[in-house]
Order: sequence, then C-alpha cells, then structure tokens
Amino acid sequence: MRIYLDHNATSPLRPEAREAALAAMETLGNPSSVHAEGRAAKALLESARSRIAQGIGTAPRNVTFTSGATEAANLALTPMLQRGKETAPFDLLLVGAGEHVAVLQGHRFPSSAVESVPLTPRGQLSLDALDAALARHSGKRLMLALQLVNNETGVIQPVREAAERVHAAGGVLICDATQAISRIETTFATTGADLLFFSSHKLGGPAGAGALAVARDELHISDKLLRGGGQEFGRRAGTENVAAIAGFAAAFEAALSATGKENPRLGELRGLIESQIAQIAPETRFFGAEAPRTANTSAFAIPGLSAQTLLMSLDLEGVAVSSGSACSSGKVRESHVLAAMGATEKVALRVSLGWSSRKEDVEQFGMVLAKVVHRLRSRRSIA
Repeated sequence: MRIYLDHNATSPLRPEAREAALAAMETLGNPSSVHAEGRAAKALLESARSRIAQGIGTAPRNVTFTSGATEAANLALTPMLQRGKETAPFDLLLVGAGEHVAVLQGHRFPSSAVESVPLTPRGQLSLDALDAALARHSGKRLMLALQLVNNETGVIQPVREAAERVHAAGGVLICDATQAISRIETTFATTGADLLFFSSHKLGGPAGAGALAVARDELHISDKLLRGGGQEFGRRAGTENVAAIAGFAAAFEAALSATGKENPRLGELRGLIESQIAQIAPETRFFGAEAPRTANTSAFAIPGLSAQTLLMSLDLEGVAVSSGSACSSGKVRESHVLAAMGATEKVALRVSLGWSSRKEDVEQFGMVLAKVVHRLRSRRSIA
C-alpha cells in the first residue's frame, strides 16, 4: 500500500465531496436554463456559492466560480480591475518573490509594470522592502499579489500587515489563499485582502473547480478572460461544472469544520516527521522552520544528497512526496522560493499532510527514508 504525503499538490477526495459530486451528477439540467431541471442545477450552484461566501466573509454575489486557482489568478491579476467609478487602469503590480508560478506567469500586466518584492531568509515577504517599493512608486495605482501560505515551505505570509500598507498607499491586495483555507483562519476580515482565490482539489474536493472572491461589490474586472453566455454574473462565461462545484463546497465545509482538531493533529505528525529526519540526517536543513508555518508542511534538504534522487527513490519504495518546485510537466526545476530566501540549495523535498494522513504513514515514511538515505550514502562511499 502506497503512502501519500503530497497534500499541497492535491488532497485525496473527501467522502463528503464524493457524495455531493455524485449526487449533483444525477441532477439533469443546465443552471442557465429556466425550466425545472435548470432551476434544480442552479439551486445546487447557488447553494455552493452561498456556503463558500459565508466561510470567507463576503456576499454570495461576490464569488465567481472558475476552473481552479490558476484561472482565478489569471482573471484577477489585470490592470483593468475597477473600484467603483474609478476606471483608470492600474499602473503597477507588485509580486511577492515566492509566489506560485500561476501568479508569477499568469498576470496580465506588461513586464515593465511588474516588480518583485523580496523575501526574508525566513521565507516571509520583507515588509521593509514593501515599504520602500510603495514609497518609490508613490502616487501610482498599484496592486500587490501576496499568497497567504507559501506552497513550498508552508510559511505564513504577513498578508494583513501588507494589506494595511498597500491600502494606505491607495492600492489593493490580491491574495492567493490556495494553501491557507482550513489551515489557518482565512477570511476577508482576518486577511484584509481585497480579492481572494483558491481551489477545490487542495481541500479534498474534485479537481476542476476554484473560486475568485472580492471583498466588496465595488470591485469589478472589466477585461474578462472568457467571453460568451454571461454566466457567473457576466464575469466568467461557460457552463458551470456543477458537480465539481458541489463537491468543492462540501470539501470546503468539511475542511473548515475540522480545522480545530486537524491542526494540532497534523502539527504532531509534522513534528514526528522532522524528528525522524533529524535522527537520520542531523545535518538536514528545514526551510522556513524559524517562521510561522502551517501545521501540515515541511520542506527540507539533506546535504550531499540530491532532492530529485531522494524523491525518485522514495517513490520507488511506495512513498509519494514532492519537490516543492515540481511543475506541470512533472520535471523538477530549481526553486525560485529557495533562491528568494537566499538558500544555497536549489531544490527541497516537501512533505505535506492532510485529512487522510495517519501516524502509521509518517512512521513508515521514516523507515523508508532511513533505508533510502543509507543506500544512497553507501553508493557514494563506494564510488
């Protein structure tokens, strides 16, 4: 039986989400149709919208369903975000240096209007550097893209503090909450963000659903990515994936309701993981360990051993972990997050836990890692 420790990449489907998605598949009708079947599908869609809106603290009409967080990022990160009667495009996009590639590559600003804000060695956005950037661009219409939790290290970013600074400068903050929902409190009130986006499959819902939410009615995106029938209040055309969205809402609710129990449990498991690794290789470096982290994530490198080789060796032994920089093609790239932290290591291994993780899995991981490290070191000494 394989051991799955890669919940930050995707989390196994929760029973509640499976049940909701399967039930929705039995509901005939297009939610844009006015007949009884269409109204039934529409009811499922709007129920999901209301439940997600309530969980993050906004009105249901301010939630737009997308195909996932990547589409939501591409939709949100545009100069043509309007606030009320303000129609002038934004001048500048500030981006945290550790953002997900969907943010780094998915924005619609010209490259000349994008500026990276560095991280500290702890892996958090440098607020001093943000202050300097805001002062340097005083008078410009600007936005900051800042994730709430880093996907590679689990480090919690100072979103609320950043939002206060950006708002004082007249700007807006767009927050990638993909790794934060259910792991730390994530609402518009707690973050101070103007826009939040996140996805279903990170929560144990079906892949293919995500959400972009705005804090206030006055925020509008005038240049839509997908044009057509005017679904999603005219913000995103195309027939909604009702089954995936129903599963998304069920996973969202299940994840939020379990947060109080899950975080202490996952924190204990993460502690066990790191103590096992430290026993196997005392020289191991854990990235972001000195900063606030979510309870479920550990990113590390063992000096002298290739992270890619470790990943492949663990996979062959039946353990699924990740390189924090794994891209969609399945290749391993150098980590821009580690580089932004000033680390000399190019790639880290990431172990990430979730709702289905068990103590037995963690203990088995420790035994397998010890075996793999011993074998790789033995080969090196022979060579």
